[in-house]
Amino acid sequence: MEREAAVQKIEKQFDNTFITLSSKGKKSITENVLRHFRKVRHYKISWNVGRQAWIFKNNGESMDRKESKKGKSSVPTAVQAQAVPKNASVDHPSLYLNRELGWIDFNWRVLYQAMDERTPLLERVRFIAIAASNLDEFIQKRIGGLKRQEAAGIFDLSPDGRTPDTQVALVQKEAKKMQQHISGVWNQNLQPLLEKEASIKISFYNELDEKQKNKLDNYFLDHIYPTLTPLAVDPGHPFPFISNLSLSLAVKLRRPGRDAFNFARVKVPSNQPRWLRLKSDSHAWLYVPVEEVIRQNIHRLFPGMDVERVCVFRITRNADIRRNEEEAEDLLSMMSEELRERRFADVVRLEVEKDVDREVLNLLKDELHLGDSTNDIIYFDGLLDLTACFKLADTNIPDMHFDHWKPVIPKPLYHEGETEEELTIFDIIQKGDILVHHPYESFSGSVRRLIEEAADDPDVLTIKQTLYRTSDDSPIVKALIRAADKGKQVAVLVEVKARFDEASNIEWGKKLENAGVHVAYGLVGLKTHAKVALIVRREGDKHVTYCHIGTGNYHIHTAEVYTDLGLLTNDPDLGYDVTNLFHYLTGYAPDQEYRKLLVAPNHLRSSFYALIDREIKIAVNGGEGHIIAKMNALDDVGIIQRLYKASRAGVKIDLIVRGHSRLRPQLKGYSENINVISILGRFLEHDRIYYFGNEGNPDIFIGSGDWRYRNMNERVEAMVPITLPALKKRITSILKKALKDNRLAWEMHADGSYTQRRPADNEKEKDFHKLMMKNARKRAFK
Repeated sequence: MEREAAVQKIEKQFDNTFITLSSKGKKSITENVLRHFRKVRHYKISWNVGRQAWIFKNNGESMDRKESKKGKSSVPTAVQAQAVPKNASVDHPSLYLNRELGWIDFNWRVLYQAMDERTPLLERVRFIAIAASNLDEFIQKRIGGLKRQEAAGIFDLSPDGRTPDTQVALVQKEAKKMQQHISGVWNQNLQPLLEKEASIKISFYNELDEKQKNKLDNYFLDHIYPTLTPLAVDPGHPFPFISNLSLSLAVKLRRPGRDAFNFARVKVPSNQPRWLRLKSDSHAWLYVPVEEVIRQNIHRLFPGMDVERVCVFRITRNADIRRNEEEAEDLLSMMSEELRERRFADVVRLEVEKDVDREVLNLLKDELHLGDSTNDIIYFDGLLDLTACFKLADTNIPDMHFDHWKPVIPKPLYHEGETEEELTIFDIIQKGDILVHHPYESFSGSVRRLIEEAADDPDVLTIKQTLYRTSDDSPIVKALIRAADKGKQVAVLVEVKARFDEASNIEWGKKLENAGVHVAYGLVGLKTHAKVALIVRREGDKHVTYCHIGTGNYHIHTAEVYTDLGLLTNDPDLGYDVTNLFHYLTGYAPDQEYRKLLVAPNHLRSSFYALIDREIKIAVNGGEGHIIAKMNALDDVGIIQRLYKASRAGVKIDLIVRGHSRLRPQLKGYSENINVISILGRFLEHDRIYYFGNEGNPDIFIGSGDWRYRNMNERVEAMVPITLPALKKRITSILKKALKDNRLAWEMHADGSYTQRRPADNEKEKDFHKLMMKNARKRAFK
């Protein structure tokens, strides 16, 4: 109120010299006036025409985040670093951070994007939905996995020296803290800001007028009521099955004249929109959550009963179901059975409104077989399941989104109008390897074009490809089916064990099989994570191979937001290697040899060890050993021990790790020469790049694998060397720009905490994503 009073004072005491009115009816106050008013000088003030009110946005730091001594933003830390004993060996638990707690710290950095006032408002709403969705997945996979180990009596220690039961207690506590904070950011910050700045109001019945209530009641009767199935619980009606992550209403009922209470569960229909929109004179968008409409009309489902209490709840089930692949007759049947089993897996979390009736809560706990741990239950005040905010984030208010970005066509592939006869993509690749960087450069104009042209080219004989994740409307799959229809030999490795994409991949596999495509569904004991495509083309009297080897999935939608690299090449050696890789994937050839490609689990670990050891030797001999690695996460103990050894030898090591890291940087005696940053922004950093200095003649690899145990030992991965000097120079430039970022980068410290970089006084802001967009335009149009 003090801010409003200050602005009213400005309006009253100063004439229009200091308050301007635009042609669209927007007012603004000049800065030379604002700085003289203590109550408003730290605010950016704008006039909301629809609400006819001043909107205040703090130019300073948010109250929701911590500040370091240097003014850098920091977030809570879940990992608990241990003191390192004197002369500890490199396998001592104190030299490693807990992977699960490290993941929670990663999600704190994601949540910070929703708290950062420099980020456009609707993108902040998107980030809170991402943080909530990430946490849902983490609870299902990681806490579910730890609980499975605990139940099985597994007491193996993690690299940081903790048993599964110890980790469950720590991780659940930290996850609960995060979930409550996510809810708080929504309730206290974003929801009010949406109303004030975007005129988007999330309303409840007590805030509606009678006309609006009647509108919703009629909608309920016409559209919702017929689809509801109230399920009673009594001796004749067992407790119903509750599906994973579905919203439900718990209803406490009582028959008039009887003492005992009755319980019923009503599932919120998944075929209804979460947000029901109403017309409003005061807001541009007025929404009511669908569960609120059902709650207010719940009495219509139970005539003759008194409705005493209604609360919303949601359960999360364990998604970490393990089966013995060696004993499975076929992987497809095994995965189909696992998906069915997952539907009925143990409940690992109950989310419920904080004013839940005690008798109802006890019944839910008993029927869902939840223990006495208070961390199994999350109590909510406000909206439950904030993944629904994805829909709100898509509201069309351009000023509240990131500036639109349209990926550019890589210059070598941009051929329209250059010649009377268009060059094929194969003609272009023959001129030299092409490096594509998504989403700065177009996936559709490069990788998709390659597969589609191959499908239609009469000289193409064979197409082979791996599919780990792809989109529901995948043009890649359609092109492969079209190629098979035209008589080409098409073989696809569809990975049916890709977590949370199993059902989709099984469906795609069946469609491809029905079209005559040769489909393999993965290897026993391994996930095929490599991103490779092989095309064999008849050119004169020769058969020439063309390859795509990349870091990301063949997914047209994620290619718009995930940063990934891909190499288009007709290098004969790489063609030989990828051919052998597919022989391994579809046949019996575990001991394949490769000329250039680094393949896991065969030789990837030993190859990385040798490359790190070479940098150690260079440093020991007085040279400048240098390693730069960019990845999604770092947890492989063998690699970390090698990096500690390299740091001790004087090798400079720069790591760009978006997610969790078990390695502790800047640790005296072990990792003083190791720096770790994490970059988070509008695009999801997904590419994997490995740079080994080699005394000025660097070896650079890109590919599908992180420095994680699962990538080295439990997956099929492919890393390709970049050999052309121009492409090596370009990738080196990408890495250097990432390392210099002072807008999106978070610096990791020895105790596992992170602080976000901010430009120093008089220092120019270096936003890695903006620089990459700018560079992409320059390359395309120079």
